[in-house]
Amino acid sequence: MTAVLTATDCATAPLARVSGCDLQVPLVGGGTCAYANFDYAASAPALAQVTERVHGLLPFYASVHRGAGYASRVSTDAYENARGSVERFVGADDDQVVVFTRNTTDSLNLLAGCVPGDVVVLDIEHHANLLPWKNSRVVEAADTVAETIRRLVAELCAKPAALLAVTGASNVTGEVLPIGELAEAAHRCGARILVDGAQLTPHRRVNLAETGVDYLAFSGHKLYAPFGAGVLVGRRDWLDEAEPYLAGGGAVREVTIDETCWAPAPARHEAGSPNVLGVAALASACDALSALDFAAIVEHERVLSTRLTEGLAEIDGVHLLRLWSDAPDSVGIVTFTIDGFEPGQIAAYLSAEHGIGVRDGRFCAHPLLNRIGRAEGAVRASLGLGTGSEDVDRLVTAVRKLVAGEATWNYGKTDGLWNPVPETRGFTERIAGASECV
Repeated sequence: MTAVLTATDCATAPLARVSGCDLQVPLVGGGTCAYANFDYAASAPALAQVTERVHGLLPFYASVHRGAGYASRVSTDAYENARGSVERFVGADDDQVVVFTRNTTDSLNLLAGCVPGDVVVLDIEHHANLLPWKNSRVVEAADTVAETIRRLVAELCAKPAALLAVTGASNVTGEVLPIGELAEAAHRCGARILVDGAQLTPHRRVNLAETGVDYLAFSGHKLYAPFGAGVLVGRRDWLDEAEPYLAGGGAVREVTIDETCWAPAPARHEAGSPNVLGVAALASACDALSALDFAAIVEHERVLSTRLTEGLAEIDGVHLLRLWSDAPDSVGIVTFTIDGFEPGQIAAYLSAEHGIGVRDGRFCAHPLLNRIGRAEGAVRASLGLGTGSEDVDRLVTAVRKLVAGEATWNYGKTDGLWNPVPETRGFTERIAGASECV
């Protein structure tokens, strides 16, 4: 009889080389260990290819669009050619334009100034997709995806709306909504759809032309390009008709004292000197991810997420957080609480004694945490291309030791934040020589 291997039996190596992959961090008890990064959902480390692209472009860094010098021409080409990388990465339609921003939040605030009507959102959105909309109608999510979609459709068809704005993948639980189905429903009711792709695009292939999505926003710092750039990809008409997001140089065609003739998108919403290096990094990440087999990414995450959830579920007092019983998919995010421990205390312990980085708190999604009865917050472990099964096993072992009372250090709050007491690790002047893995 052939043995069946489960996720906890199979060793899984990282899928890609990321900057800092051999980073050594100090422990409160003395010594160092390899850093286990489970905070990809907050900011993913740069792919080595992205870091190399930035280093290669730095000597040519110069003014963009209005410089005749050779370095300026190189920088301008790098900036403008980046739009093509983004378009190919997300399968943009012919009438969609790429606008570069600072991040997803910036992109959504930009679009909020362009929407000519009401916006329908769920009550479980990240604050970036909840707060910017001027005329929002909030729909309460149900316990299932199917019922949640039914409620959205009912709201869209009951009263005219210009836009349905939804998160592609929850930043709290990782659960994915069927964006193609939502796009069809929104269009049927006379609305357009915006997808907050901050958590979705690093993990799943998104094709705007195939799904019918009208607008997509995402951040470089979650897409393995943490250099301060984001993107809004969307239909041109609203972007061309709206007031410029910022008024200034580069957004105009002609200016007199009495009148301004604004440029069309994307320049209309990109006033000022742009983040050339950030945009080049973002484009490089798009190119690198486009070259990968997304089926392999999905399987890599499935194996590691299953290994992590199975391991945590076996520990008494650990509770895994979910939104829906029928979510069709989930990206590599596992969020949990532990009876008797505050989330910040857990995170401080994992870092100080085991060199493991997680995120704790309410993840800029307060209404969602309130809905599932975790107003005090939780611990989020998020993984990505640089995660391996050894990292997962370290995290499960560390949690098991905490629950068993095997923590070796004391912890207390300073200014509301949990820290080891005493704190023996230094946080300054550690950058030089910290990691050779670039």
